[in-house]
Order: sequence, then C-alpha cells, then structure tokens
Amino acid sequence: MVQVRVLGVALDPAQQHVILLKPVDALSDRVLPVWIGSQEATSILVAVEGVAPPRPLAHDLMVRLLDATDATVDRVEVTRIDDGTFYAEITVTALTGSRVIDARPSDAIALASRAGAPIFVADDVLAEAGIPDTVSEAPEGAETPEAAEQRVAEFREFLDDIDPDDFRG
Repeated sequence: MVQVRVLGVALDPAQQHVILLKPVDALSDRVLPVWIGSQEATSILVAVEGVAPPRPLAHDLMVRLLDATDATVDRVEVTRIDDGTFYAEITVTALTGSRVIDARPSDAIALASRAGAPIFVADDVLAEAGIPDTVSEAPEGAETPEAAEQRVAEFREFLDDIDPDDFRG
C-alpha cells in the first residue's frame, strides 16, 4: 500500500470529474486518476478546501454519526481495480472493535478527507492505473512559471486524449 493525498479534481474532455491521488512519497512520479460523480467531486473539494457548507452534506452526516457512536475512521484503502472499476475499503474502529467496510472510492475519500484519516492505494492499482505526474508543484524555486504552465498544458492534453476505457483490464 502507498499513502496518497488528494492532489485535485479535474474535468476530462467528456466533462466527467476525475480525482487525482498523489503518493505522499516525494519520489513518486505518478498520480492515480479515479473517475467520480459530480456530487462526490463537490463533497471532496469542500472537505479538502475546508469549506463549511451551510447544511451538512452526506459525508458530513457520516462523520457526525461516527462521532456520536464514538467510532473513528482509521484509514481508507483503494484496494483494487477490476474491469475499469475501482474498489475501496474504509476501516472504522468503534467500541465493538474494528470493521472493514466496502465503499466506492469517491465516498471513502470524501469521508477520509473530513475525518482526517490517511488514504492508501494498493501498489498493484497504482502500477496498473497510475499515470505520469505532470501537474504537481515542484519544490520552491525549482520551476519557472513558464515550465509550470507547460506541465499544466501537457496534463490538459493528456486529459483530452484519455478515455476511462483505457483503464479496463
């Protein structure tokens, strides 16, 4: 398993939302794109950016329910990819012990983002569906604005040419 962070959410040419997961290890040169729905994209962005919605979203409610029952989200794992579909698990600990719950990656990531839980991706998933990282920021002073614009343009070109079916086994 590789620990990741949410790098961002983008739109592909078909106007489908893609969440980009980046390994926390600074040595990695890959990101994992996972296609998600628009509501899940909004929920993840709200959590990652620390915005307080006027009314609780579904994932906010989940965190409140867990808090009310003295349960915690320990970790989220994107465990496998099967025929282009990603699968995830949420590990929750309550007074009765730990449980692993099957979940869609988008819901698991939205929950982890709110609960402050670490997110992991199976090595096999990153190897199969990961793409070259052309959008992460370089260390301070290591890249000119022109070079950064070039990387963003390259990533946009990549998104223009990519199809979710490319990730089907």
